Amino acid sequence: MTPLTHSLSQTTVLGLPFIPLVTDIFFGVLGMVIVLIFHGSGINHIIMRFETKTSANLEHGHYNWVFMHFYSSFFFIALVHMFEILLWCFYLLMLGLVNDGVQALLFAGSCYTTVGFMEDLLPPGWKSLAFFISFTGLFSLAWTTSVMVGMTNAYKAAWNLKYGRGSLNDS
Repeated sequence: MTPLTHSLSQTTVLGLPFIPLVTDIFFGVLGMVIVLIFHGSGINHIIMRFETKTSANLEHGHYNWVFMHFYSSFFFIALVHMFEILLWCFYLLMLGLVNDGVQALLFAGSCYTTVGFMEDLLPPGWKSLAFFISFTGLFSLAWTTSVMVGMTNAYKAAWNLKYGRGSLNDS
């Protein structure tokens, strides 16, 4: 070991070991970016399809199809979130941080949903990776919520038109 690598391995930042900190941040941010790109691609595809189908259905007075697209979009959005948990599971397994696939899946799901029902399985030096999993869950769920608000407005418009309300804003 050279003096430089030895000094780097012994260096701390605010009491935290430098090399494990940088490694954890790098792999955490990398995983977060991968999952958020997957989320953005998936949810944008779903919402664009919903908007295209809904516009055509509203134009032709096919209100029940709007309802069907609304509920099927929710189902596909839920699948996107489940796949994101699987992505984190495979990432943990690929990095060799967890040996058991079921434990990796449960840990990823526990962190992603921020429920926290699993104990921390990560080895020393990798503990903060749980924060990155949680950040992706928080960002993804917030993004989904904003999309669902828009979808609910389209659902309400179809409902009002189907049942002869005087205005799209009547409840």
